[in-house]
Amino acid sequence: MSKLYLMRHGQTLFNVLKRKQGWCDSPLTELGREQARRAAAWFAEHDVAFDHAYSSTSERAVDTLELVLEGIGQTELPYERVKGLKEWNFGGFEGLTEDVNPPLPYGDFYVPFGGEGEMAFRERLVTTITALMQRPDHECVLMASHGAAVAQFLRAQGAHAEARLRGDGRRIGNCGITVYEFDPATATFDALELINPNG
Repeated sequence: MSKLYLMRHGQTLFNVLKRKQGWCDSPLTELGREQARRAAAWFAEHDVAFDHAYSSTSERAVDTLELVLEGIGQTELPYERVKGLKEWNFGGFEGLTEDVNPPLPYGDFYVPFGGEGEMAFRERLVTTITALMQRPDHECVLMASHGAAVAQFLRAQGAHAEARLRGDGRRIGNCGITVYEFDPATATFDALELINPNG
């Protein structure tokens, strides 16, 4: 069995401004950088060392990953930026204030505006993450992604998995980490826990 640590990025400027942030980007705040350092401290305290690392191509995820690797003393570990790990594409709603959000679930709301449908987004994540984990010698892997992406990947594992990790109403906070066991023989994931190093 392999281990996957799928992590959300730290707080960004658009998080603070409450703007929709999917494929558009904004930098980490100083708090966001500190959140990444706290996540690194959690990995160090639990003796987690990675053999491979991946990030969304968005700056906020890349910077989070680099801060974590620096914090655990693995700056020499090469990592790959992967478009398939990007956040939900909100199309014409990118960068707008969050008060324009439609009621949940979003479903295919964003498709007419040039964005992604929910199931297409979920399938992109599952396909990308599964393909990465099936690469040789991937025993302990870190992937830096985004809030909706991490949540959608968890939902793809079934209602029982989401209930086990989030049944008490816990959010996937900035730098929240979902932990999975991956079976390469069956290409299946078992959701183990949700960790919010920043409370």
